[in-house]
Amino acid sequence: MTYLLFMLPALILSFYAQSKVKSTFNRYSQIRCSRGYTGAQVASTILRNNGIGSEVKIEKASGNLTDHYDPRKHTVKLSQSVYDDQSIAAIGVAAHEVGHAIQHNQSYGPLSLRHKIVPLTNIASTASFPVIFIGFILQSMNLILIGVILFSIVVLFHLVTLPVEFNASKRAILQLSDMGLVSPEEMPGVKRVLSAAAFTYVAATLSSVATLLYYLSFFLGRDDS
Repeated sequence: MTYLLFMLPALILSFYAQSKVKSTFNRYSQIRCSRGYTGAQVASTILRNNGIGSEVKIEKASGNLTDHYDPRKHTVKLSQSVYDDQSIAAIGVAAHEVGHAIQHNQSYGPLSLRHKIVPLTNIASTASFPVIFIGFILQSMNLILIGVILFSIVVLFHLVTLPVEFNASKRAILQLSDMGLVSPEEMPGVKRVLSAAAFTYVAATLSSVATLLYYLSFFLGRDDS
């Protein structure tokens, strides 16, 4: 019951966020941009306009909604539904991923911090629950505390991700508007696509915070006993 109290609202929010981003993307994937640009063309244009067209590559990625920026290879990877598509949704997503490339080029603080803690986060996300579980089996409060601390790193990663994603969307909107890549009438659609995508990160952050609070309540409860 305690687990449901902490996690059920977060799980519901996560399912809603995923459903929202898919339905919004699908809706605006049906609306063609009046300028006639594809996602790849928009990405390339914005990169050139920011002086990093020769430094950052654009590649097609397999899958749906698998778009991301790879800082190690300086590559914007666009899914098949974005790379060749001329829809409002495709253009918004492509511009957002280029926003990350611009952040990287300008050494945007939160992005740099996220890159630094990725290796530690990968270890922490894998090890935290097993450590807590073993601590519970062995009745070791020290192990449980170590597991809680490890999961706190995961929460920190999610918290740092929020400004990174919101800033990338802000940069995308400004670039699309200033360069006239979408019309003023189409901009609300772009904003809805990016807002729906950002909501998934908010949901993921709240879910991780809820999990941490559950672990803390368990630890404190065991400590009091």
